[in-house]
Amino acid sequence: MINIIRVKDYEEASDKAFEVMKDFLKPGKVLGLATGSTPLGLYARMVKDHEENKTSYADIRSFNLDEYVGLPISHPESYYAFMHRNLFDKIDIKEENAHVPSGLGDDLEAQAKKYDAMIDESPVDIQLLGIGSDGHIAFNEPGTPFNSGTHVTDLAESTIKDNCRFFDNDISKVPTQAVTQGIGTIMKARNILLIATGANKAQAVKDMIEGPIDEACPASVLQRHPNVTVIVDEAAAALLK
Repeated sequence: MINIIRVKDYEEASDKAFEVMKDFLKPGKVLGLATGSTPLGLYARMVKDHEENKTSYADIRSFNLDEYVGLPISHPESYYAFMHRNLFDKIDIKEENAHVPSGLGDDLEAQAKKYDAMIDESPVDIQLLGIGSDGHIAFNEPGTPFNSGTHVTDLAESTIKDNCRFFDNDISKVPTQAVTQGIGTIMKARNILLIATGANKAQAVKDMIEGPIDEACPASVLQRHPNVTVIVDEAAAALLK
């Protein structure tokens, strides 16, 4: 079931997302985390809460959705670096409890299977998601099987173009592959929180919520999940009935 929360803008979306997330910021909980511009407001609120209210992450674990293939963790646009810069270095989560899939190594598929096994051992209590303009979740592009596990994927041209802004607007610098949790992995989370803001997400949001459940829109599979909260601003919700 999808519970839709409509808000005015990005700032209100981030406020509402924190209201949902804060119920899971407790010892023993497992967070599924995301990267990109969408969760930055939420992460800023989590850091503020940690600083002002002393909310501790010492006994919380996390699993990130994805990572670029070929970028060292020292690269500023690696998702490992992103997470440390925007969240992990500002809270008291233990390094060994903050998991980001690796995009480096000789056998990425074997590493991907190990990542899924770790998640199976520590089921995610709440998975944070954004949505791509083509309806992708994590790096599961249109056509990705709904039962997929963590895997290596080729990025769609539209995704590469969308991410170009993070690489000096130089498309030649944007990685063309990523390691990503599969749709099947994501759907195992007990709760899902998806944030969508901006007019460029409006068609994807409509397809996710009102369209058929079809691999052409990976996010449409969320209609089958029992506990989904979608936070949308006015622009992203513009095409909803």
